[in-house]
Amino acid sequence: MTLYLSLKIVHGLLAAVLFGTALGGLFFARRAWNSGDLQQIEATFASLVRLELWFVASSALLLPLSGLVLAKVAGWPLGQVWLLWSVGLYLLAALCWLPLFWQQVRIRNLARQARRDGTPLAGRAAGHMALRSRLAVLALVLLVAVYALMVVKPL
Repeated sequence: MTLYLSLKIVHGLLAAVLFGTALGGLFFARRAWNSGDLQQIEATFASLVRLELWFVASSALLLPLSGLVLAKVAGWPLGQVWLLWSVGLYLLAALCWLPLFWQQVRIRNLARQARRDGTPLAGRAAGHMALRSRLAVLALVLLVAVYALMVVKPL
């Protein structure tokens, strides 16, 4: 197996982890939220916060590094338009992820507090959930665009 192929496989696996975790997070967050069960919401969002830190953050940090090495090994000039667009869209997706992560932390904390106090989930949690959902969808759309550019590599 060549170095290029090995790097391409690693890069693809990192992308799959990032996208899969993000897509799964969107699904499970919505499912827990729709249940209305405070214990399920708290447990789901606690898990999502850990998953985001372990898988999304690590793959999101490693992807640009593996991509840079892959581009160097392939001999691609780093100034190519498709590569610059990919980097820009990737950075926009990352900018969506940061507030999305904090929304998840807030929802988890609000659900935990409501469960402890025996009160309904605060109304502001719905606003956090709405913002979290919009950011998640936008980040996923941006990642799909990045993946499309990476596969097609238009010049």
